[in-house]
Amino acid sequence: MSTAFVLSGGAALGAVQVGMLQALHDQGVHADQVVGTSVGAVNAAWVAGDPNGERLDELESLWRSLRRGQVFPAGRTALVGLLGRRSSLVDQRPLRQFLTKHIRYNNIEDADLPLHIIATDVLSGNEVRISKGPIVDAVLASAAIPGVFAPVEIGGRAYMDGGVVNNSAISHAVATGATTVYVLPTGWACSLERPPPTALGMALHGLTLLVHHRLANDVDHYRTSVDVRVVPPPCPIRVGPADFSHAGELIAAGRASAAAWLEHQRDVGTGVLRAHDHAMM
Repeated sequence: MSTAFVLSGGAALGAVQVGMLQALHDQGVHADQVVGTSVGAVNAAWVAGDPNGERLDELESLWRSLRRGQVFPAGRTALVGLLGRRSSLVDQRPLRQFLTKHIRYNNIEDADLPLHIIATDVLSGNEVRISKGPIVDAVLASAAIPGVFAPVEIGGRAYMDGGVVNNSAISHAVATGATTVYVLPTGWACSLERPPPTALGMALHGLTLLVHHRLANDVDHYRTSVDVRVVPPPCPIRVGPADFSHAGELIAAGRASAAAWLEHQRDVGTGVLRAHDHAMM
């Protein structure tokens, strides 16, 4: 028997996963392997280096201290990108510095748990499972949102956000031997009162909606072969994926939602993973 945690993308909404992880830890649920995509790769890298959940409070503190400028800094890079002189709008160096400072191991294979990072090969368009090599490069590649961040080169190949092809990589958890899969989605800013006010916010919102449809379909598919348990994200979420100023409330909401689900262990179905209008509920 092998238990995998599969952590999906969602930019700032990745804070939700911290609360989910805390609730799972409270109930003694731990992973034997971890699979992460995009911001889920950031949290997965932490979990793989903290298999017993002893440093989840530290992860919460990091999320609470994180600000948009550390992930999506504004500046000359964006202007140059818009003029067609760069392949990205955002300088990835601040995020690289943040990851280098806080991930306590250098290579994926040095983690305490088997760790798999999902990225997309820019040229072939195929999803790629990265299970060895420099951890920071792999996480940056998995989180390299097309057009926002430049592709990351690893071994002579260019990679971008894994969420473009497979945001919640249940298939990779199954392929690496998992028999029980806990899926930790981030949710999305559903039932918005108005469209996101910025171009970045709109792009992230659209990408988040797109990839969650793949997740819902994969959950339905793989439930016939393995034990898939979807930790329900809090809903509705009024925070957009580009807004890092609400980490505390997202963590608390994620923990409460996961704790309530763990208490009853009921199948929530895939309805919570598909777009829905709360005004109609």
